[in-house]
Amino acid sequence: MSRALIIEFVKMSGAGNDFIVLDNRFYGFSDSELSSLAKKACPRRTGIGADGLLALAAAELPDADYRMIYINADGSEGTMCGNGARCLAKFAFKTGLCKDVANMQTSSGICEVHISEEGPVRIYQDFPLNYNNSIVLQSEVPAEIQSVHYLWPGTQHIVCFVSDVDQLPVEHWGPRFRNDPGLGPEGANINFVSMVSNSGEKYLHVRTYEKGVEEETLACGTGAIASVVAAHHSGIITVDVCKVKMPGGILTVGLKGNRIFLEGPAETVYRGSMKL
Repeated sequence: MSRALIIEFVKMSGAGNDFIVLDNRFYGFSDSELSSLAKKACPRRTGIGADGLLALAAAELPDADYRMIYINADGSEGTMCGNGARCLAKFAFKTGLCKDVANMQTSSGICEVHISEEGPVRIYQDFPLNYNNSIVLQSEVPAEIQSVHYLWPGTQHIVCFVSDVDQLPVEHWGPRFRNDPGLGPEGANINFVSMVSNSGEKYLHVRTYEKGVEEETLACGTGAIASVVAAHHSGIITVDVCKVKMPGGILTVGLKGNRIFLEGPAETVYRGSMKL
C-alpha cells in the first residue's frame, strides 16, 4: 500500500479573495495534478474552501524571479489573478525567495511586485489591452445598466456601469453575461460598477462575478483594474489613482504611463496540511 502524501499549504486572502497557496518547487505537481487538487480542495463546505489555488514555481523566463501558476476553483487554469499575484508575492517574500521588489512570471506576462513586511502589496503590470466601449452582448441587458465595456487586463473582463450596484441582482445577471455567446467559449468576468461620492471623496464600488469560480467573489484584482480603466476611458473618473470598494475590502488602482498598479492587503489566514 502506498503511503499518503501530506501537503502543506497556506490559506491567504486578498481583500476577501481567498486562495490555497503551496510551494510547487518542492512538490513538483503537474498542471493536471494541480487542477485535480484545486477541484478537490477549493469547494466550500466539503473542502478547505477558496476561490482558487496558487502554486509557487521556478521561473521559466530569465527576467523573472519566480512563476505563479493559478488554478480556478473549478480546475481551469487562469491567465492572471491580481489578488492572487499579490498573495503569492507575499508568500514568496515570506519564504525568503526574494527581496521586497521582484519580478513575477504569470501566464499573461511578467509583473513587478513590491512587498512590505506587514503593509499592503503592490503589483505593476502592462496597461490592459483590447478596450472596447461598444461591445454588444446577445443577452438581454436590463435598463439599469448604463453602458457595457470589454477589456483584457490579463484575462477577459466586462465592465457594466450602473447607478447603484447594491440594488443590482448580481447573482441573476452575472452568470447570464459571463456565458454570453458574443464573448466566445471562454466568456468573461463580469463587473458591475457604480461611482460613489462620500464626504467629498470619490471612489468606485464594484461587485464581480468571476468565471472559474462561477459566483460573485468578495474581491477581484483584475476586475478592479478593468473597472478603473473603463471609468477613466469614459470620463467617469479623471484622477490617475482611484480607490475601489469591493465586498471584501478596499483596493487601490493607479495609472502610470503604459503600466498600471494594483495595491491592497495580502494576509495569511492560517497554515495547514491536507492528505492526498
